[in-house]
Amino acid sequence: MVKINIKPLNDRVLVEPLPVENKTSTGIIIPETAKEKSQEGIVIAVGNGKNNSKMTVKVGNKVLFGKYSGTEIKINNKVYLIMYENDIFAIINN
Repeated sequence: MVKINIKPLNDRVLVEPLPVENKTSTGIIIPETAKEKSQEGIVIAVGNGKNNSKMTVKVGNKVLFGKYSGTEIKINNKVYLIMYENDIFAIINN
């Protein structure tokens, strides 16, 4: 995991989206224009929470979020999403 020098405010979370598949299960290559946005990612940084409520997600958690959740930001030529914690649907346990 890359060290990022960003601290989200309040109940926001910085997420690194996981790459989407390039092929279907049958081996058909998916062109860039037809790829879906990633809905899974790794939490990179977490805010302190809001109104005295603690954050549920922690740095390093693999999470599931909505297709259109968050705002894309570019840091060192890499795309991240910054979103509210309530935009995250679940923590994925491995």
